[in-house]
Amino acid sequence: IMNIDVMNKISYGLFVLTAKDGEKDNGCIINTAMQVTIEPNCISVVVNKSNYTHDIILKNKEFNISILDESSQFATYKNFGFKSGRDSDKLVEVDFARAANGIVYLTKESNGYISGKVIKTVDLGTHTMFIAEVTDGEILSDKSSVTYAYYYSNIKEKDNVAAGKKGFICIVCGFIYEGETLPPDYICPICKHGAADFRPL
Repeated sequence: IMNIDVMNKISYGLFVLTAKDGEKDNGCIINTAMQVTIEPNCISVVVNKSNYTHDIILKNKEFNISILDESSQFATYKNFGFKSGRDSDKLVEVDFARAANGIVYLTKESNGYISGKVIKTVDLGTHTMFIAEVTDGEILSDKSSVTYAYYYSNIKEKDNVAAGKKGFICIVCGFIYEGETLPPDYICPICKHGAADFRPL
């Protein structure tokens, strides 16, 4: 039987993915962004279909990624990862600027940004992979990029779980599902990750 925890050994960065629809700016946290080719210079990002940012990118075909650095605060992850832009403005208390494509990027807690124009989409079931040509980008600082391991060890608030509580905890955002069994198709209502990212309390 496979130990599913081996998947947590893969190294990930953390990014704020931003997009714009008319006057509406939005963003979400993602952990899958990478360069896929050099000539032409292309990147890919993978986004959960339940994210509002996903729908904006699908419609308008452009985005920015802000590469989060080790100075990033838990409040930033909560702002972009634990609520929906459909009913809130995530940019209210965020320091940002606009790239040449008109889309925002973070100017603090980020060591750089990359702009992409979508050239292909791949349907992955619960997620969509957007493959994009790089159109712009800049280094903002020399601080180290944050990894999932660094986030868990140094940024994420520790969970205070009552002794004897029955349930499952999302290892991404800390949401607790109370109950004896977790449905296999359960989706975290906060960060939208699936049952594979939950562990028993």
